[in-house]
Amino acid sequence: MEITGAVALVTGANRGLGRQFAAALLARGAKKVYAAARNPESVDLPGVVPLRLDVTDPESIRAAAAQAGDVTLLVNNAGSSTGSSLLGGSLDDIKLEMDTHYFGTLAVTREFAPILERNGGGAVLNVLSVLSWFTSPQVAAYSAAKSAAWSLTNALRLELAPQKTQVTALHVGYMDTDMAKHVDGPKIDPAVVAGLALDGVGQGRFEVLADDVTRNVRAGLSGDLAGLYPALVS
Repeated sequence: MEITGAVALVTGANRGLGRQFAAALLARGAKKVYAAARNPESVDLPGVVPLRLDVTDPESIRAAAAQAGDVTLLVNNAGSSTGSSLLGGSLDDIKLEMDTHYFGTLAVTREFAPILERNGGGAVLNVLSVLSWFTSPQVAAYSAAKSAAWSLTNALRLELAPQKTQVTALHVGYMDTDMAKHVDGPKIDPAVVAGLALDGVGQGRFEVLADDVTRNVRAGLSGDLAGLYPALVS
């Protein structure tokens, strides 16, 4: 898909990776960029169109779609990170992860799919994670939701193909954003990630693996589970 001249909508665009997506789209010549957020007043990027959108609220999604009927590129970026384990974590937190990453992505895509079709097909970019493929107790709820979103993305790719809507998945490790500020260790610049992801959309790629950690885990999926989870045999 050609980014220049596109009309894009980015969920969770008020900070972090979402803000970088909006900035990169403007820099690459997008005709219009809707910067969607639960609180549109928090959007401070010049040149975008702030848009109220809560991906966990069906009425909010419908209202956003009614305002943004010219979209040709949908970037499902909105996220949450509760740090909940599956056995000890709050069920409300676990549900929030699924409502945001799985049901939210599904609901937004369902609402905008007819718009994309009317506008020529366009593209959907889903922000996933290396944790779609790997987990630990400290991120188990988030990882389960991202795994579900990975499966969702693969299914949507097939369902949207007849209307010529391209679907790209972005997988990435820790980025230098507020969501990962508690993490010690290497973090990739979200501006770099946004650029790589949009390159992938422009090239019509099914997946974008944004860093070495993600590439290594992806390659390890074909091996024995002990390779990914050595604690199982220690």
